[in-house]
Amino acid sequence: MASSNIFDLSRLSLNQATLKHATLPEAVEVAAAAGYGSIGLWRDRVQECGADKAARIVRHAGLTVSSLCRGGFFTALDSERAAAALEDNRRAIDEAAVVGTSELIMVVGGLPANPAPGRPVSPNSGRAERDLQAARERVCERLAELVPYASEHGVRLVLEPMHPIFCADRGVISTLDQALDIAAPFAPESVGVVVDTYHVWWDPRLESSIARAGEEGRLASYQVCDWVLPLKEDTLNSRGYVGDGYIDFESVTRWIATAGYSGPVETEIFNTDIWDRPLAEVAEHVAADYVAHVLPHL
Repeated sequence: MASSNIFDLSRLSLNQATLKHATLPEAVEVAAAAGYGSIGLWRDRVQECGADKAARIVRHAGLTVSSLCRGGFFTALDSERAAAALEDNRRAIDEAAVVGTSELIMVVGGLPANPAPGRPVSPNSGRAERDLQAARERVCERLAELVPYASEHGVRLVLEPMHPIFCADRGVISTLDQALDIAAPFAPESVGVVVDTYHVWWDPRLESSIARAGEEGRLASYQVCDWVLPLKEDTLNSRGYVGDGYIDFESVTRWIATAGYSGPVETEIFNTDIWDRPLAEVAEHVAADYVAHVLPHL
């Protein structure tokens, strides 16, 4: 694999999910050594060392924080679970502000009929627990509760549309247009959207949706990885290196650039085989793929 060190990696961000087993200090060290400009943090790793310490570690390495994953999972029907979810999201907003990112990625959650991601439907579920439109309406309602708090802390809530295979258990928002419709009542500085290629590459309206997001000033993040086959038993962990699968990164990246996005490009890969590889090897592979398949089209 050719070295990527001679290329400009200032816009490349290493999402911590790509180095699942690395601690936050390990991930930061690897990203900085490989020449990345930023890192996308995950809350569990931030909480292991504390948000203040995490911020210092990132700054000391010369990196910035491109985003924090994740908030959301607030589609519950019952008031107790809804209140707990809102409180957790306020903690996520606090953490985002402390680590120094304005972008909090929101995976909004699936249907109330789902007890936990990947699990069978709850046996006592009725129509209300399966009502998809009502779940999406609750997303709007809960965003309205969170936006004032997030705005006070300089944090934007970034809606992530997810592939329809995750609609039941992880994200009732399936397309970029749906995310933009839900974001519409709020200022672009308060609610944005993320384009994650794994989730939206298939959408026949993707080009026009990205253009719309740019026109509305809501493009907050661009996350890349590839759609590879065969899918793993756990489809969440079926992502591949950029260029190893079916996604047309040239077209999607050009659409992103044309829409006016000039922020970090995060590589976020959930894949158990990649997680088992040496950290520096993965970081170098990701950088080389970025140089080959994304950077020329930004």
